[in-house]
Amino acid sequence: MSIIGVGIDVAEIDRFQAALERTPGLADRLFLESELLLASGERRGIASLAVRFAAKEALAKALGAPAGLHWTDAEVYVEGSGQPRIRVTGTVAARAAELGVRSWHVSLSHDAGVASAVVIAEG
Repeated sequence: MSIIGVGIDVAEIDRFQAALERTPGLADRLFLESELLLASGERRGIASLAVRFAAKEALAKALGAPAGLHWTDAEVYVEGSGQPRIRVTGTVAARAAELGVRSWHVSLSHDAGVASAVVIAEG
């Protein structure tokens, strides 16, 4: 196995919230329903959404940031153990396959008004 790509991104949480409020429907273009809602059915908090957005940006960077990737072709989720994961489909899965990506590593954090994510693509 070798590292194919590494991506990192940060998102200012207040700025991200303002973008969501300013642009109706943006959340639905960026996230799957499973990312928008907690297991309880409640809407996920803004810091949690911002860190998922940062992870998708980091994922794109790990893939070389090609044009044509769809935001909803990457799902950021957390396993029961608490470990974050990424699931890819469609345009993102096609690019990953083109590069030979076989697994993903992801780290998420948010504190002091900033959400950050690191994604490593391994093949």
